[in-house]
Amino acid sequence: MVHQIDPSFVALPLRALADAALARARALGAEHADFRLERVRSASWRLRDAKPSGSSDTTDLGYAVRVVHGGAWGFASGVDLTMDGAARVASQAVAMAKLSAKVIAAAGSDERVELAEEPVHEERTWISSYEIDPFSVPGEEKSALLADWSARLLRAEGVAHVDATLMTVHENKFYADTAGTVTTQQRVRLHPQLTAVAVDETTGEFDSMRTIAPPVGRGWEYLTGTGWDWDKELDEIPGLLAEKMRAPSVEAGRYDLVVDPSNLWLTIHESIGHATELDRALGYEAAYAGTSFATFDQLGKLAYGSSIMNVTGDRTAEHGLATVGFDDEGVEAQSWDLVKDGTLVGYQLDRRIAKLTGLGRSNGCAFADSPAHVPVQRMANVSLQPDPGGLSTEDLIGGVERGIYVVGDRSWSIDMQRYNFQFTGQRFFRIENGRLAGQLRDVAYQATTTDFWGSMEQVGGPQTYVLGGAFNCGKAQPGQVAAVSHGCPSALFRGVNILNTTQEAGR
Repeated sequence: MVHQIDPSFVALPLRALADAALARARALGAEHADFRLERVRSASWRLRDAKPSGSSDTTDLGYAVRVVHGGAWGFASGVDLTMDGAARVASQAVAMAKLSAKVIAAAGSDERVELAEEPVHEERTWISSYEIDPFSVPGEEKSALLADWSARLLRAEGVAHVDATLMTVHENKFYADTAGTVTTQQRVRLHPQLTAVAVDETTGEFDSMRTIAPPVGRGWEYLTGTGWDWDKELDEIPGLLAEKMRAPSVEAGRYDLVVDPSNLWLTIHESIGHATELDRALGYEAAYAGTSFATFDQLGKLAYGSSIMNVTGDRTAEHGLATVGFDDEGVEAQSWDLVKDGTLVGYQLDRRIAKLTGLGRSNGCAFADSPAHVPVQRMANVSLQPDPGGLSTEDLIGGVERGIYVVGDRSWSIDMQRYNFQFTGQRFFRIENGRLAGQLRDVAYQATTTDFWGSMEQVGGPQTYVLGGAFNCGKAQPGQVAAVSHGCPSALFRGVNILNTTQEAGR
């Protein structure tokens, strides 16, 4: 279905506000200025045991002006949708840049903000790929579907409680800068999730099983048949949960792992996605989000993993949560290599970092989560590529004599350099002689980033590839949240260290 930009958004005085702000910034001597007006509507529904437990529906509308003046950044935001208001915000941004320049000089630094060149994109429009805007569906219909699914799980033997949530976002964004770029964008995304809980009334022991359907840049059609088999997943959960409650605790040691995309996406996010943000690798996020072991001097040298490891950064993937037409600096969306044949060959960049490091053009990784926040370097859709002729998940399992098949994400822990980590999951299945032999409990896999990816022996084919992701990647001060997807196939890893989480907790 072909959509148009929401008429109520384009009816706002977008160009007039931008012209007023940019003209004022130019008049005050700004070397660069950009104007961004956003309207972000977010709504959520929460049910407990098929009954409503909460909901929200909020809209954030405002605009921001960012400038480079005297070699320093300046930023200000506002909500007054008048020409005078926009010009006033531009003046505030220039004043902030002048103050920043004085602080930088007083600190003894001569570093100047310069931006990498970007072609001018005149009057460009981009809309994400979806069929039905979730906000066109009545809230009662959304709650009713979640209630029906919850009741279906509650009717199953052994399911004591069910939590259900649905988060939806409709985002409109207008951007203009002093170079002449003007873009208007619209995208939607949603995240449905159900968790079934089992309780042993005799022992008081309990556990849970969550759906593994990922959040997506799709519309309401995702919940009604396109993109995920909800009937299959809901039918499987009660039996899987009952088996998990009876499953033995894992024996710690070394195992071969077959990791499903529903789990591996998070390992990619933490150990590759964050580690290849170049602002982190250069130390600009050290005070809060951390640094990276993949330092800039290792570009083209670092053996990130085995030779079959190929990872891309991508702002163009259909239905990706970090997919856009243009980033918040007016850079057109791209796809590029981060790891090629196991070697670190690229980073995620914004325009300032691209210029600072001499890497040429930005690859479009600037993003602000609201009109009140300044754009910062944020993660693209970072994805592990499948083997075009690769095996199925079943065949990967068939090549393992003693191992574990990992499905679904759960808890995780990784150090501030994105190097030492451990991950758990929703479901762990023992593999014996190439066959699944029942579930295990209390499993976590632990490694360093390079050891883990170095142990990857096979990646599955395109038929195993799934785009996972999250709504809640955090970064920056003040904190910002971004949605991001990570695609990957199933993959086989040899000799990975497995911990028993109950034994670790008792130490």
